[in-house]
Amino acid sequence: MSTTPRSGPRVVRLVLSLALAGSTACATLQHVLTFQEPQIALEEINVTGLTLSGGTLDLVFDVYNPNRYRLRSTRLEMTIDLEGRRFGDVLMDKPLDLSPENHSEVVLPVRFEWAGVGAGMRALLERQTIRYTLSGAALVEPPGGERRIGLSASGEVPLRRLLR
Repeated sequence: MSTTPRSGPRVVRLVLSLALAGSTACATLQHVLTFQEPQIALEEINVTGLTLSGGTLDLVFDVYNPNRYRLRSTRLEMTIDLEGRRFGDVLMDKPLDLSPENHSEVVLPVRFEWAGVGAGMRALLERQTIRYTLSGAALVEPPGGERRIGLSASGEVPLRRLLR
């Protein structure tokens, strides 16, 4: 006659169920909290002012947050090349909130000098588009602490509006 209590198999099933539920919860939480870098693309350039020495323009970016959580950026630094020439540097210190799994429009104002835009203006007159390259970094705050991520993009962008 066996002296093993009948509750033994129940305890084993309960422990296995709890372990399985715990590992499933951890896997789900890990998937939700996995950090993916945002994607950035320059959508358009809007000239907002012209002077004898240069002018001002707005760079309009599409930023996609692929994460399942809100992402906050506290600093954005970028170098912009137009038509293969250095055009300028952009610094944004104001906070930027990116909605989860969503696109956001980000507008960055930039001042420029005529000396640096000759090739870009020639391309604009010939094609009404400008080839661009962006490189830089952003400080973002995903769950778990601040991260510095690299940013890069390239392509062609139309000049949409002249002097709003």
